Amino acid sequence: MLRTALRNVLAHKARLLMTTLAVLLGVAFVSGTLVFTSTISAAFQKSAEEGLSHVDVAIRPDNDAKAAGPGAAADLPQDLLDQVAALPGTDSATGEVSGFAALAGKDGKLVGGGFDSRGGNYFPGPDGSGDDTRYPMSEGRAPERTGEIALDARTAERTGYTVGDTVRISVNGPVREETVTGIFTTDDGNVAAGGTLVLFDNATAQSLYTAPGTYDQITVGAAEGTSQQHLKDEITALLPADAEAITGQQLADDQAEMISEQMSAMRVGLLAFAGIALFVGIFIIANTFTMLVAQRTKELALLRAVGASRRQVTRSVLIEALLVGVVAAVSGLLIGIGIAAGLRGLMNAFELTVPDGPLVITLSTVIASLVVGVGVTMLAAYLPARRAAKIPPVAAMSSVHAAATTRGLLVRNTIGSILAACGGVLVVAGINQDDEGVTMGLGAAVLVIGVFVLTPLLSRPVIAAASPLLRIGGISGKLARLNAVRNPRRTAATASALMIGLTLITGMTVIAGSVQKAIDKMAAEAITADYVVSSASFSPLDPEIADTLTEHSDVTAISALRSSPAHLEGTTKDEYLLGVNGDSIAGLINLPFEEGSFDGLADGNAVVDTTTADKHGWALGDTIGLTYADGTTGELTVSGVYEANEMIRGIILDNETLTPHMQRVQDIQVMLSTTGGVSDAAKSALEEALGNNPAILFQDKQDISEDIAFVFTLMLNILYGLLAMAVIVAVLGVINTLAMSVFERQQEIGMLRAIGLDRRGIKRMVRLESVVIALFGGALGVGLGVFFGWAVGEMIRRSMDTYELVLPWGRMAVFLGLAALVGVLAALWPARRAAKLNMLMAIKSE
Repeated sequence: MLRTALRNVLAHKARLLMTTLAVLLGVAFVSGTLVFTSTISAAFQKSAEEGLSHVDVAIRPDNDAKAAGPGAAADLPQDLLDQVAALPGTDSATGEVSGFAALAGKDGKLVGGGFDSRGGNYFPGPDGSGDDTRYPMSEGRAPERTGEIALDARTAERTGYTVGDTVRISVNGPVREETVTGIFTTDDGNVAAGGTLVLFDNATAQSLYTAPGTYDQITVGAAEGTSQQHLKDEITALLPADAEAITGQQLADDQAEMISEQMSAMRVGLLAFAGIALFVGIFIIANTFTMLVAQRTKELALLRAVGASRRQVTRSVLIEALLVGVVAAVSGLLIGIGIAAGLRGLMNAFELTVPDGPLVITLSTVIASLVVGVGVTMLAAYLPARRAAKIPPVAAMSSVHAAATTRGLLVRNTIGSILAACGGVLVVAGINQDDEGVTMGLGAAVLVIGVFVLTPLLSRPVIAAASPLLRIGGISGKLARLNAVRNPRRTAATASALMIGLTLITGMTVIAGSVQKAIDKMAAEAITADYVVSSASFSPLDPEIADTLTEHSDVTAISALRSSPAHLEGTTKDEYLLGVNGDSIAGLINLPFEEGSFDGLADGNAVVDTTTADKHGWALGDTIGLTYADGTTGELTVSGVYEANEMIRGIILDNETLTPHMQRVQDIQVMLSTTGGVSDAAKSALEEALGNNPAILFQDKQDISEDIAFVFTLMLNILYGLLAMAVIVAVLGVINTLAMSVFERQQEIGMLRAIGLDRRGIKRMVRLESVVIALFGGALGVGLGVFFGWAVGEMIRRSMDTYELVLPWGRMAVFLGLAALVGVLAALWPARRAAKLNMLMAIKSE
């Protein structure tokens, strides 16, 4: 039986090629994902470990103390650094300060990705005369006073800046012009990943990021013979209640865990799409082996007649599947490694730099690829193998097994109807469930399976509806329709592969378009200001930004938005207060009030959203007792209750009330209106007033919507790219089905040629059959996608009042057009093969 299986594989190698390709693509995606994420994770982890090589113990503010209440934790003072440096187990102690620093390139635009644009301190030792071992200078010298900076070597190379150049920098406010005094090298992971690092002298960095004489972290190197744990114990005895000591090993472990978690999310997302491709591949494999078994029915019957048992027949088919799976898995693994290398190079090409390091190919990746490839193939081939073994030899020789029984079809249709109905009910029920979409996801899976089971039943009426269109093909069109419904199960399996891909693509397109319109509507309804001013990194702004804009002659109304935590009486959690300019805010945002208004906000009052008011039982005129971030207590009177939206919610009070209690006065955003409204001239004038600051964004409502749209469009395009693989696998399935169908119908095609149908007519018949099958799958996919998009949208509507369903008719028409194109392309080879058949040889074939 082993020799028989090998002979069959070699005999049908052309037909098994498409099946091998389908499995190969899925395995390549799996192995490529695992290698890529392992490589990135290892590179960042190595970079992080190198950056921590000088750290035996780190001291930082206690996060638990910070969470205990406003003002509980502070930055680390100089005297603590001095005490730690004097310990017998300490070899070195370094005070560290860091924060956002936007560097403008020579073209005036922001360098780096905003979030990765960092600034820090050059710490020359306690007496100020040493070197900072973290940042060895490769050129020039370290910054020593205000107005001087040093740049990391990668950024200097990228921007073309050299020692002596003047650069423009913004931390959280006005533009600063600094002189580059040095270029340094660093193992910092953010720099290795394409970020920028700017160093200030110690005093300047403290004034910018913390406060004079304070640090956000102190790193300590152990003296020779002192363990990290022993040094930590010595340091812990000196620490105040709001600080904590952590060993370098623990820091490295925490960093590794964080990197692993970040990579895990990416890995799960990519593997989900690989799973979709493999799921689609199952249909192709099952279809292929079903047809191969059907074509070899008499051969298998003869094997049974000469003594082969059912188990041996099943085993022979599974051995074929095993061989196909092994070839596909090994090939997919090798191609996946190449994909991972290519993705890494692609990231570097788009300046998404990855730290240097080798490709990481783990044993688990190899095993997973082999298990997936072989397992999927064996699973898909099992039912055809079992079905073949059950056919009695005499019945097989007489081909009386070929037609499906009425009872079998009734059972299939009943099961499919039950699954589809249950799935639809679960999807609808999941709309109002607070289970993060678990119920809806389960329902979607059950519904898709139910529709797949029902596709043979659905194929006849749907394809019959296409009859008027097929009439333009004449006799070829009529034959194509008859061929498409001749074997409903095969047509269904082929169309289902395409259906799954288009279901996901259509569903995501519906959701993305609807959410985008909701955001546009929200921005239009919530914001009446002409411009919203914010940081490119979404970090806080210096109040000087608002002060400068207030004095601009074009500005008619302005409000800085500030945020600070406060502890409310009778509660266990902090609430964040939102500070605004009470005199002008009513003209800059539009909030519908159920009671009261913004009037009187400047008199020590506050307005709250309906959710917060209901939560605490507040009504108009009630008093709110609270403790501010600086520890002082106060009271606010509720002067209005408004309906919140996704952009503005919570407790709103006047900045004059909030600002005196903030530990560090900073603005989240600044809203303003101008005399001429939104215009390029007004925007340019405002930007010029801030010195064309590279870190500051001026956005009108359209800009805000486009920014959010860009994120959605980018995500959607990535998803389209990932799902394209599932569609490619589906195309292979259509090609495979048509090729085998042509092989089965050789005699029939020969007869058609003999009675006058020319080669062009044969080609047209096969192409139209392919188009009909593809459109059938496309129609099912678009229909299911719209349903799932509606269901998910209804769930989103619970938290986004402006959400409304938007059906992208144009894109859905494109999807159906692409399905038809898939049918045309998939039929090229089978149609050509059918037309080339020798009619006499075909008529004599069995």
